[in-house]
Amino acid sequence: MRHFGHIAPEVRRRLFHQEPCSFTADSPTRLLSAALGATLYSPATRPRLADDIVRQAANGVVSMVLCLEDSIDDADVVHGEENLVRQFADLDGAGTALPLLFIRVRTPEQIPDLVDRLGAGVRHLSGFVLPKFTEERGIPFLEALATAEAACGRRLFAMPVLESPELLYRESRFDTLEGVFRAVDKYRDRVLALRLGVTDFCSSYGLRRAPDMTAYDVQIVASVIADVVNMLGRADGTGFTVTGPVWEYFRVPERLFKPMLRTSPFLEGQAVELREALIEHAMDGLLREISLDHANGLLGKTCIHPSHVPAVHALSVVSHEEYSDAADILHPERGGGGVLRSQYTNKMNEVKPHRAWAERTMLRAEVFGVAHEDISFVDLLAAGIPD
Repeated sequence: MRHFGHIAPEVRRRLFHQEPCSFTADSPTRLLSAALGATLYSPATRPRLADDIVRQAANGVVSMVLCLEDSIDDADVVHGEENLVRQFADLDGAGTALPLLFIRVRTPEQIPDLVDRLGAGVRHLSGFVLPKFTEERGIPFLEALATAEAACGRRLFAMPVLESPELLYRESRFDTLEGVFRAVDKYRDRVLALRLGVTDFCSSYGLRRAPDMTAYDVQIVASVIADVVNMLGRADGTGFTVTGPVWEYFRVPERLFKPMLRTSPFLEGQAVELREALIEHAMDGLLREISLDHANGLLGKTCIHPSHVPAVHALSVVSHEEYSDAADILHPERGGGGVLRSQYTNKMNEVKPHRAWAERTMLRAEVFGVAHEDISFVDLLAAGIPD
């Protein structure tokens, strides 16, 4: 699979200075964690789930979570498990590359049980999403994952979700984060990424952000994101990929504030119509939140609607300017440090302080590609939207 692999090769050549790389479920962990992109959630009870997975793969989705937790009723868990077993068997005849597939479970016991029940279908499974993760609750999930991995002989990843009240409350936050780090550090080779459960954070205070506000406008949520990145997302080799929070909206009946999308990037061709469609479907807020995710050290995003996927991927592509700066900083001759003017002559590149940023940028360039100098995110977004 590859990002933007669903669009025609000649279109990719027009858009990309460096095209996104191909990868599989067996690729190195560091590459896969960066390549998750827009992770689309789907209830595990959907009757045509296998068909949905194949269709979304054809539309550019490269990672999906099949949810047995909050997205389904408590009474439907058994049915959801049975449905997953049937649908994974149906995927054998897909005849096409599938996304990275993860199951969001409720209890540790579900992990080895599902792996056993999936049988040969387990080869389509990349791992499990672990809800409401803390050290105390998370260790049994990780131990169950190790047991299941040994039983099936296949590498299985964990994606813990940070969403518990202990993480939100100031008096317990730092102890909780230290405990989370101890747990995921012990099982570092199995932890693909950490996911943020912002909806649960808001629930603890009876809050819900409006479609014209981002998670970073809700200060109590923004403070948690900052502390998670501070303690778990460091670039010194101890950190993990932290993914962005879910965007809940896909259509806005009434707008209180002005749209957040500037008009100027959309002035050419049919892009004006694209801007209007994005605003109508609450995508201007999503685009702003994705940009703020990147600015705050997050990569990838939880998505609950297929229409969100192209936006996440378009804004994940490395611009030609970013790539130029990163390449200059990482040039072997710059190993001793120093300061240089960027090739775009609009900024200072300081080799030692900017090195970690450059390394992360080059990893993102590998999986999402580098746009041509004259290509904007509007071009990438328009090309990535399925017909």
